[in-house]
Amino acid sequence: MDAIALENVTKSYDSVTAVSGVNLRVRQGAVLGLLGPNGAGKTTTIRMVMNILVPDEGSILVLGQPVSDKTRDSVGYLPEERGLYPRMKVRSLIVFFAALHGLSEDEADRRAREWLERFELSEWSEKKMVDLSKGMQQKVQFITAVLHRPPIVILDEPFSGLDPVNAATVKDIMLEMRDQGSTIILSTHRMEQVEKMCDSICLINHGRSVLDGDLRAIKQSYGKNTVHVEFTGPDSFLTHPAIAAVDRFATGVEAKLKPGADPQEILKAAVQAGAQITRFELLEPSLNEIFIEKTARA
Repeated sequence: MDAIALENVTKSYDSVTAVSGVNLRVRQGAVLGLLGPNGAGKTTTIRMVMNILVPDEGSILVLGQPVSDKTRDSVGYLPEERGLYPRMKVRSLIVFFAALHGLSEDEADRRAREWLERFELSEWSEKKMVDLSKGMQQKVQFITAVLHRPPIVILDEPFSGLDPVNAATVKDIMLEMRDQGSTIILSTHRMEQVEKMCDSICLINHGRSVLDGDLRAIKQSYGKNTVHVEFTGPDSFLTHPAIAAVDRFATGVEAKLKPGADPQEILKAAVQAGAQITRFELLEPSLNEIFIEKTARA
């Protein structure tokens, strides 16, 4: 049984179609990256899964059941926009949200203390939410989404406002949840996190799914079409006709090859130009490159 299944789902606002005929299956225990540019329809899709919005057409199943207020209790949701009460104290707010999901006050308070300690927020537990930094507020909102241990978690830009240390903590917790059987839908613009965490992706653009499936298989289907070169000396070889585009970095360059190009020709040209090669590696395209290509084309 899929954790979530969407079939031909469509949603319009007046004359604007936000989601058009989207099909999506998320297997239980997987981490799916829900991707797309701003305004692509990701948030509308998430809100329909949460039964906040009702689709105009199509069907949505959550754990095999038609989406409803009951299925919403099976999902932990962290929205992109913060939805916390600014005048409530931190621990009281967490306990309040846990109670909405059926936890007793004692159990909710116990779990709240554990999570606050893990996120190094214990000393802020009696502070009002308005007194916290944006990063701290994001950690509290993450806690409210997962405290009741839902089988499905939907996280919309969970790394927003977090420094690298706390972003790494959230990533590790998400992977722990996956290993314990949770299904996670991650919506983010941070492609490096998607590549590290996700088993599969669904890329939405202009309300339609333009790419979905196993992430590794998708990357492999593009082939190794990029050469990473670190060198000193002349760079005139980068104008070779087999190179479609060049991305420069502090330590070297990545040269995207034209279809059918032989990377050995690039290496030969570099040597002939007098460049001293310290690294020459053929790479699959990054997810960021695939994202840009698909959204530009669609």
